[in-house]
Amino acid sequence: MFLKTALRHSRSAPIFHARRPLVLASASPRRIAFFAELGLTPTVLVPPPQAEPSPVRGEKPESYALRAALAKAAGAAMLPEYAAIRAASPSAHPVVIAADTIVVLGRRILGKPRDAGHALDMLRALAGKKHRVITGCALLDNGTGRSFAVQSRVLMWDCPDELLRAYVSGGEPMDKAGAYAVQGVGACLVQHIAGSWSNVVGLPLAELVQTLLEINAIAPARS
Repeated sequence: MFLKTALRHSRSAPIFHARRPLVLASASPRRIAFFAELGLTPTVLVPPPQAEPSPVRGEKPESYALRAALAKAAGAAMLPEYAAIRAASPSAHPVVIAADTIVVLGRRILGKPRDAGHALDMLRALAGKKHRVITGCALLDNGTGRSFAVQSRVLMWDCPDELLRAYVSGGEPMDKAGAYAVQGVGACLVQHIAGSWSNVVGLPLAELVQTLLEINAIAPARS
């Protein structure tokens, strides 16, 4: 975890530049920071709250994460600010990027906690168990949609209740899916991650960069 923290605070030169306007349909500081570390500065357009759907009974978690991400991307593309971006660069179609991260325990989808009591209940349920973190990503490119879902497996050690209470009282869990932040103080609760660390934070970088390169939205800085 120290290595990842050191990388986040490094001042290395950016390795990518945008070939087309990028629009991020999220106000998440973590996702914005990931783009900044790559040397990219997308325009942030937050879709209206009603754009994000709720899970449907019997819906698979991966399907829900993808559906939610697509809905967020579509919601951002309906904003007047997006129309202004398109008008400003008619020959370079903007790419809208959206993501939705969920925590899945068994078949139960854990979203963001409603309050401190709900956060504590979530953490008690996760303590000592393996769970999945799934991020659905959606990209809208001139009317064409691309989407993918990435899954990581996380083991939270059997934390004592007093630790969970102290963590909740610090406030960090309140806007996090599953009520913890592996990039923050919540790292002390996580014993093992199998798969993408950035996916657990909220944006699977390897898969996203690969897709942006494929659609010619970004390029390595020296090219």
